[in-house]
Amino acid sequence: MMGHTHAMTGAIAWLGLAPPLAALPLLNESSRFVETGIMATALSPAELIAGAIICAGAAMLPDLDHPSATIAQTFGPITWALAKFVSWISGGHRGATHSLLFAVALGFGAHWLAGTYPIGRDIMVVLLIGLSLRAIGVGIPGNKLGSAMINIGMTAGLYAVFLSLDVGYAWLGLAVGVGCFIHVVGDCMTERGCPVLWPLGAKFVLPWKIGIKTGRKFEQKILAPILSVAIVGLLFWRLAPV
Repeated sequence: MMGHTHAMTGAIAWLGLAPPLAALPLLNESSRFVETGIMATALSPAELIAGAIICAGAAMLPDLDHPSATIAQTFGPITWALAKFVSWISGGHRGATHSLLFAVALGFGAHWLAGTYPIGRDIMVVLLIGLSLRAIGVGIPGNKLGSAMINIGMTAGLYAVFLSLDVGYAWLGLAVGVGCFIHVVGDCMTERGCPVLWPLGAKFVLPWKIGIKTGRKFEQKILAPILSVAIVGLLFWRLAPV
């Protein structure tokens, strides 16, 4: 699937799954709890929106094994070099990063980082915001450097907004894990499938064999508008006054 499809499905998964999971013990301690002793048992509207953006970015992470993918172009040479390294260490495209193990490991890793190293957490949050913006097409067509600069500026702006709204990140691990997993599910709908149970080499295609061909008319002209409407609908539902 294309980058924008992965990002939109990540946002949809977050908006659908995160609110009912917000009261879990691992997720209900935000920065407000650490600083004030007040337990947060539900996501604030700002955290819901921030989580959707970050989960959309996390849904791009498995494609770090592909130096030509959208994710590799996000911050110019930095993300390209990272993608080259990940491709080498994971065995190429649709290898280790397209597995359940990768999603779980990154989810728990992000949760640990959020609670242990605030600087590392902030770097991850900034990276994921940038990935999300790049996936939805923020930038200048045909101008990689210009696109990277615009992305950096908008990423910094969004992160500043999150800081001003006192967004907590106890849910960061959930957003990363869900985003990575939904990417794998999406790629299992394509004709190539994914090694879901890596290190086992067998590649899985979902039973109904949708066989979506990446970048073809169905994904761009039909699936993308449907996903866009779903995001707007979920936002309205989650943010509407009770």
